[in-house]
Amino acid sequence: MLDYAALSALAAVVREGSFERAALALHVTPSAVSQRIRLLEERMGCALVVRDQPCRATDTGRRLCQHVDRVRLLEQEVQGALPGLATKGIPRVVLPIAVNADSLATWLAPALAAFAANAPVLMEVAVDDQDHTTEWLRSGRVLAAVTGTARPAAGCNSRALGTMRYLAAASPAFVARYFAGGVGPVSLAQAPSLVFDTKDALQARWVRRHCHKHVELPRHTLPSAQAFVTAAVAGMGWGLQPLALIASHLADGSLVELVRKTPLDVPLYWQQARAASPLLDGLTRSVSRAASAALLPV
Repeated sequence: MLDYAALSALAAVVREGSFERAALALHVTPSAVSQRIRLLEERMGCALVVRDQPCRATDTGRRLCQHVDRVRLLEQEVQGALPGLATKGIPRVVLPIAVNADSLATWLAPALAAFAANAPVLMEVAVDDQDHTTEWLRSGRVLAAVTGTARPAAGCNSRALGTMRYLAAASPAFVARYFAGGVGPVSLAQAPSLVFDTKDALQARWVRRHCHKHVELPRHTLPSAQAFVTAAVAGMGWGLQPLALIASHLADGSLVELVRKTPLDVPLYWQQARAASPLLDGLTRSVSRAASAALLPV
């Protein structure tokens, strides 16, 4: 039989980032949290927490945290069906998910807000590239994810959400400065590009498709979807922008496409753990409805 007091302490340390904050969340002393985790580690025969700033789970610790998340979803379902078990009202459960920044900045945030406003949950949203969010599922750090991968992770279901359209865009002055002679390997190797982070491969994909070869791009790194647009309008660089974010700028002429009619379409999928939970199913329905209204068909 698993020690759920110890598992709750483990999950709190990983979620809060320290033993002290976990103790405050659990209304116990830091020494009590430390003792519970130490006993759990002795029983498991391995470390479960990396004592760092912030604390983080080991691979085994993440699996146990995922188990705790699933158990809490099931407990919430039972307490909702049998209110007599919930002496202090139906508790809110933490629902960890991973999403890509462009979805969060456009169609996804309203869906999450609408769902959380009417469900007993606390959303815990991690942001990563759509080609990497599946790793969050595989490691057990989240229960669901918006991902660019159709093949489901082990223990998960996958459904198509739709296609997000991106356009290679920049300010008219930037285009006149760097691409007066056309958009090709030579000009692209000189013009500063914008990337979200080191995982962002959209610009490289567009260039490879347009030029039929790899081009080493100079780049600015801006880990914010809104800052991406602002930087492009200001003439800092060119980048692949979600059409939903820049439609108004295209309309007023503050941004233009580098090459007309060369969109890059990125299919998106929703993967969720196969936990039989009305809450998780409700979140899935909310996300799917928002995606069908905002995205192109896959």
